[in-house]
Amino acid sequence: MLDKLEAIQRRYEDVSEELTQPDAMSDMKRFKSLNKEYKDLGKIMVEYKAYQNVLANIASSKQVISTEKDEDFRQMAKDELEELYPEEERLEAVIKELLIPKDPNDSKDVIMEIRAGAGGDEAAIFAGDLQRMYMRYAEKHNLKMDLIDATEGTSGGYKEIILALKGEDVYGKLKFESGVHRVQRVPATETQGRIHTSVASIVVMPEAEELDVQIDMNDVRKDLFMSSGPGGQSVNTTYSAVRLTHLPTGLVAQCQDQKSQLKNFDKALGVLRSRIYEIELAKKNEAEGAQRKSMIGSGDRSDKIRTYNYPQGRVTDHRIGFTVHNLASVMDGNIDDFVEQLRLAESAARLQEGVG
Repeated sequence: MLDKLEAIQRRYEDVSEELTQPDAMSDMKRFKSLNKEYKDLGKIMVEYKAYQNVLANIASSKQVISTEKDEDFRQMAKDELEELYPEEERLEAVIKELLIPKDPNDSKDVIMEIRAGAGGDEAAIFAGDLQRMYMRYAEKHNLKMDLIDATEGTSGGYKEIILALKGEDVYGKLKFESGVHRVQRVPATETQGRIHTSVASIVVMPEAEELDVQIDMNDVRKDLFMSSGPGGQSVNTTYSAVRLTHLPTGLVAQCQDQKSQLKNFDKALGVLRSRIYEIELAKKNEAEGAQRKSMIGSGDRSDKIRTYNYPQGRVTDHRIGFTVHNLASVMDGNIDDFVEQLRLAESAARLQEGVG
């Protein structure tokens, strides 16, 4: 491990030197890549320096024990070793996890799509509950959430809502939310008190940038229409809403949230770019074969990943068999336990499979 850390330190110093060169910004794609690498390596270097310090202190304490005649000094050194050894183990564990190859998309912002599935009005209401859950999560973690497009349900909630979330390592935190979420509860419209099961699907995509996906605008059809609110009534008398169709793939993205046609165009283009990027990612993951599929984040949209059981106040993630009994807190945005457990499961899978 020390050899690997020394090699990382040399690379960290090389990248630091490259970033200071006058022509560093002449190639923005390379500059951005170097900047990200410098930041990622920096996290390892912080822990490596602490680890080096602990190793030096251990060596010093051992030296005192083997050479010092004064018993008080020897005892102080022994006491210090009792504190240093657990810290050495802790830092080794932290560094080993940092050395596991990371998903390069983890640092990206995300586009999140929430859609009501089976369950009629109740599914739309549940989709709205999930949107609020992620909104509260975003507030707690200083993430910025923007509405891109939404179609409201007839009894509340959303048939579909598309959101953008921006902040530090957003995709790394939320990528495992993709899949089918299931709710079991008595709907407000149920007069017999029977428990119904409804579902909503979530897709979390890394937000692709221009450098990630090159779109030929000759391949994109742009349609303009009036923004509409619940029930289809017009809320805007100008054709500011934008729908973009990518002709080679048939993918469609639209935005009607902004009053400005230009802003709606930019948001819709961002969604379209991310959907194309997701297709390319899926092809890459499939090419990596069974090894990739064995990991937690296989991303199959048809997988039922989590159940929210209201009568029992229970939330279960089926992929890792993790259950909590604080449903109200989870629905208020406290999903950190799930985010962390899924992250640990992915790290363990990467370590076991040697995915790089």
